[in-house]
Amino acid sequence: MADAKVVLVTGAAGNVGSALIDLLGKAGHRTVALVRPGETQAAATLSLAAEDLSDPASAEAAVAEAAAAMGRIDGLVNTVGGFAMAPLGDSAPALWHKMFAINVLTTLNMVRAVLPHLRAGGGGSIVAIGAGAAVRAPSGMAAYAASKSAVLRLVESTADECKHERIRVNAVLPGTIDTPQNRTAMPDADPSLWTTPHEVAAVIAFLLSDAASGVTGAAVPVPGRA
Repeated sequence: MADAKVVLVTGAAGNVGSALIDLLGKAGHRTVALVRPGETQAAATLSLAAEDLSDPASAEAAVAEAAAAMGRIDGLVNTVGGFAMAPLGDSAPALWHKMFAINVLTTLNMVRAVLPHLRAGGGGSIVAIGAGAAVRAPSGMAAYAASKSAVLRLVESTADECKHERIRVNAVLPGTIDTPQNRTAMPDADPSLWTTPHEVAAVIAFLLSDAASGVTGAAVPVPGRA
């Protein structure tokens, strides 16, 4: 297809990452799945293991390997991340360090590593995963919400910085996602009200597409029906 893109997806073995790889593949795009050592993503065009994306050198090496293998990179989606919650009095500094490392540093390092490749190709699209809690934080989510809020500030600033280079940078803000992990953690909840990985992936795919050529610096809610 004439508008087929090469899209790099971090956290590609996860729930949203897997849904996105499947959706992009069916649309004719080529995908590079970044997974943890020991994981695989058979549906991707190429699957690469990345040791620790919170380490700048690891992120740079992964992006360089992907670009060398595919010839170019047109898009980046950062689905890698983590969640933890605790009352403020119980949230030790280690929890804050963990949330910022897995949510903010992974995004920062991947964006910094991929920007030269998008510039070389004349533009592209980056999508990050925020959270509804980044807009208004519920009880017990201070560390998580602060890290996701930092992701949004990174998205906004980078979008403004790159707006004249045809590089778009956006975020999605999922609510609770219907995953096996969340069903186990919240057995009394009604998962039919949650957003699905496919619904989140569909919004990401739109933001990657040429149909969203006028959208940058946005944070798109995907709250489900809860």
